[in-house]
Amino acid sequence: MIIPVRLYGRELKPHKATVSPQLDSRTVLTNSPWEFVSLWLTRLKKTEALFYWSQAREFARASVGIAIQSAPLLHYYSFMNAAKALLAAKGVGFFEGHGIKADNIPRKSKRIDLANEGVKIRTDGVLPSLAAYLGDTETKSSHTLQELLFNLPFVHRTYCLTYQRQAELFFPLSKCVFVFNTATKQSYLSAMLSPEFSNARHYKQLPATFIQDPDGESSRAIRSMETVTINGARLTSVADIESLARLNQRLRQDLQYINGSQTLWYAKAIIPGPNRLARSPLTLTLAAMHRLSEICRYRPLELASFLDGPRNWLISEFVMMAPEQFIDGIAAELTGHQFMFPNVRPAN
Repeated sequence: MIIPVRLYGRELKPHKATVSPQLDSRTVLTNSPWEFVSLWLTRLKKTEALFYWSQAREFARASVGIAIQSAPLLHYYSFMNAAKALLAAKGVGFFEGHGIKADNIPRKSKRIDLANEGVKIRTDGVLPSLAAYLGDTETKSSHTLQELLFNLPFVHRTYCLTYQRQAELFFPLSKCVFVFNTATKQSYLSAMLSPEFSNARHYKQLPATFIQDPDGESSRAIRSMETVTINGARLTSVADIESLARLNQRLRQDLQYINGSQTLWYAKAIIPGPNRLARSPLTLTLAAMHRLSEICRYRPLELASFLDGPRNWLISEFVMMAPEQFIDGIAAELTGHQFMFPNVRPAN
């Protein structure tokens, strides 16, 4: 029999935090995680991390209402200081430099093209330290802005509408829950593919971490390839909770989310297109905002011209949506808690 895993009477679902999720903690209901994280860092006497977090918050406040042509600069410094707060809170030593630079790609004209705007991640600095902490396994250090945006779930639908021949990289999931097989004592993640992503071609495009579930309730059911052995569906031991937290971490490179009134989960598929990068959305977002911040500083007229062109919606959506997504992810990694908007009942 396959039954949901439960912790304190609640079905156990994927957790936003990759490295140290507090699976046994209740979701924090708040319109913004800024104050909760500040109080959390104060209570734990994480003075250095609190300083960086406060700086990140001030840059975020300064960005409110600013024009999109200038916003990337303030967003980037907010993101970088939030990343420093995470690293400092976790005791990760890091070089204070950015850890990323522009990567010169030959261009046919002076006009901005997402495929020609490159970044190179250095071996030390804030961004590579964040990537290492989050467990990025990507071997390439140079990426184009187009690749970075292609790999971000929160702008991927916009990406596909901008590049209309591009198949979607992220397959929407529902009913994501850890389950327990009473016969084998194995636990794994179970989910349902969205109906429009459930034909034979889509199953072949699933990442190696997921397979079609022969024991699922419908033909759209998928499950994690990896399993862990636990004592039962009702979690009572620390060892079982830790086993599932480690499984959650191993799945998260191919299991990503969009923050909103509900947490939307996606499987990151294997499809043709720009390079599929084995990097956390947090790393990708910081890298993309860094490149845009440099463009708005050093090539503002080109950026203004670009924002009048056919790719303007993609950049606009990224700049507008990235702050909420990035800070939610960093807050989850910092505290191990998940954050949701209050007064919103999740769908069953």
